[in-house]
Amino acid sequence: MKQTHILVVDDEPEITELIRMYLLREGFAVQTTDNGVDALLLEQELKPDLVILDILLKQMNGIEVCRQLRQHSNVPILFISCKSDDNDIIHGLTVGGDDYITKPFSPSQLVARVKAHLRRVELQRHHLSDGTEGAHLLQYDNLVINLDAHTVHIDGNPVSLSVKEYELLTHMAQRPNKACQIDNLYKWIWGEESHGDTRTLMVHISNLRKKIEPDPSNPTYVVTVRGIGYKFVTKEGN
Repeated sequence: MKQTHILVVDDEPEITELIRMYLLREGFAVQTTDNGVDALLLEQELKPDLVILDILLKQMNGIEVCRQLRQHSNVPILFISCKSDDNDIIHGLTVGGDDYITKPFSPSQLVARVKAHLRRVELQRHHLSDGTEGAHLLQYDNLVINLDAHTVHIDGNPVSLSVKEYELLTHMAQRPNKACQIDNLYKWIWGEESHGDTRTLMVHISNLRKKIEPDPSNPTYVVTVRGIGYKFVTKEGN
């Protein structure tokens, strides 16, 4: 069985070693670096299954590292950051981060987040390989989702979505015109309870709207259901 590789990028040696130790205990292969430039080189060389990325780094910050990774990779990216970096966290999710955890954090909580993201990726691969996820197209007006090929097109043009954006879209699009509660969406996509964290979901919904909506400020597909969450709307549901 192929060993799961995780790249840890943080410039605080004590935190890096703590993360490395806990991940090794779980059987993961771990590579570490303390700067963003080396992180990009290592990602190209190792093709890790997940990246743990600090925001404040030497030479190149984590936001820019994430931005460059997203130009060629959908590897899950878990940001770690100080609580004071609130705007940086939102920025990180906007440029393609999948999740974040704030310092100081429990190592066991970090490991749980890592496992949840890896489970989601493996589930996607399983569905794509055995055809259990749909085996058909979802088509709503100019939006076409191919559940087999894992692709999204608008007016025949491909739309590049992150893993989480694609999961959010397909989860709701397969339940058209039905309101999805925030907590349930979060648990489905991130594999754990939200514990009141609505910001992560909101940022990913915002990113998704920017990519599929003609007017993201006035969405017609992914709409907000006040007091509940979101729903994917079709003409029949208007």
